Amino acid sequence: MSKPGILAIWNDAAPGRDADFNIWFQGEHLEERLGVPGFLYGRRHQAISGVCGYFNFYLVESPEVLTSKPYLERLDNPTPMTKMIMADVFKNMNRTLCYRTLRRGAMRGAYAVTVRFNDAPDETALAALLDQLLTDTRVASGEIWMAADPAGQPVSLEEKIRGGDRKIKGALMVDTVWQADAEALGARLANEFPNGEVGVFRVLCQLGHGAAFDT
Repeated sequence: MSKPGILAIWNDAAPGRDADFNIWFQGEHLEERLGVPGFLYGRRHQAISGVCGYFNFYLVESPEVLTSKPYLERLDNPTPMTKMIMADVFKNMNRTLCYRTLRRGAMRGAYAVTVRFNDAPDETALAALLDQLLTDTRVASGEIWMAADPAGQPVSLEEKIRGGDRKIKGALMVDTVWQADAEALGARLANEFPNGEVGVFRVLCQLGHGAAFDT
């Protein structure tokens, strides 16, 4: 059975354009993406501290969904509002197709801490860290994402409009119940992974199909 896929995205909004970004994402983009076959769940976040202003991810049945014909057709035929957002609002885009190689915990939390790795991380060490963190009930869940091979991933019209995206080699995401715990964990992970890029985020909204909320 193929591992689930993750589309992991971090970005900033141009100064003064957060309202446009919010209207587009909540009014059009999230629902549109969840209409693509194979998309199961999407969740959007705003930064409390760290590497960028926003973080969102999509859970898909497999990474192949993210190079499927229906998805690529959507990327190459952006709506007028999407064209405007891609050209004028998105800044510092970091977007990577990933495998979700591990998930620990059944719940999702109200806050998330992410660590982006520009070099391939030690998955065994990350798994041991998640097992240790999940002994604390204030930690809801955690996941490890590893970048899919970029070979065969075409550059879409949306990416061309943005001017190109940064990529990661892997990421750790940990959900917590309370903000203070997320901030404390962010500080800890920044010390443990000095070469990683750490962000602490609050959850803004989510959309999914059936049991995908707990997947």
